[in-house]
Amino acid sequence: IMEVGSHAFSSLHMLRSLILSNNQLVLIHPEAFSVPGSPLQELSLRSSLYNYTSLTDLITALRWGELTNLLRLDLSGNRLVLLPPGMFAPLPNLQHLHLNNNSLVAVYNSTFSGIDQLLELDLTRNAFRTINDEGLHELERLGRVRLLLGQNPYVCTCEAQEFANWLNSSMVRVGDADRLYCEFPAELRDVSLRVLSAQALGCYGKPYEEITNLSLHTSYVFLGLVLGFVGMVFLLVVYLNRKGIKKWITDIHEACRDVLEGYHYRYEIDSDPRLGHVPNINQGRPRNDPHLGHIPSDARITQMPSDVTL
Repeated sequence: IMEVGSHAFSSLHMLRSLILSNNQLVLIHPEAFSVPGSPLQELSLRSSLYNYTSLTDLITALRWGELTNLLRLDLSGNRLVLLPPGMFAPLPNLQHLHLNNNSLVAVYNSTFSGIDQLLELDLTRNAFRTINDEGLHELERLGRVRLLLGQNPYVCTCEAQEFANWLNSSMVRVGDADRLYCEFPAELRDVSLRVLSAQALGCYGKPYEEITNLSLHTSYVFLGLVLGFVGMVFLLVVYLNRKGIKKWITDIHEACRDVLEGYHYRYEIDSDPRLGHVPNINQGRPRNDPHLGHIPSDARITQMPSDVTL
């Protein structure tokens, strides 16, 4: 089967269980599972979703199908990598959710929101390397659920410490907690997560402190070398361009001096009324009079002493 049409089962008023496993569903219409009276209690789509588009169609069909009486949903074997937040919210009475044999790598906030009646959640045979704080909080919120987390490739490093502690202290019933084993590193392979201490995970102890200190020391040395190299390059550039830099500084100095001298000259003329109203000695002569004198370009105007009589 590659397509489930709209209202495909609407005439089956007593339909309780719908098994569509081992198909290649490419298209699921929004009202594919809509049945008057919502009698459906079990829906199996094991190994049936063809691609991520099929998952998107399924989310829409769950929202539009009014499956308020659905108790069991099987989505195992569909290569699912991500579950959108609130995907199962339209199924308020769901009790058994099978997500095993997929490719899930993390549990996010609100992934399982709206299914407060859930009794069993199967997450075995996925791609979980650990469960981070956000995922642990989401699983803790499920309360009385029986959780299955086995057969995942758990990486037992310091990042897994919170997960290991949670397995021993959580109120959530992890049905296979004693069968959660490390996959990496090689020296901890097949070791149960429940027996791992912080020191075994490499979070504390002298070796870990030495490695941390060595890493910090190496970082500081590398940073010092980089800064030293940058400083040497800067000094070399300055040295090679010393003549140009000196000329540039000299030009800037002369330009500033000319500007300041011009400013003081204009200030002297503006402040002395005798220099501000010099009579035009050439008044009445034609503009192109050859007898009109020219002031030499190197002549300077100076203030005449007050005791000199012309």
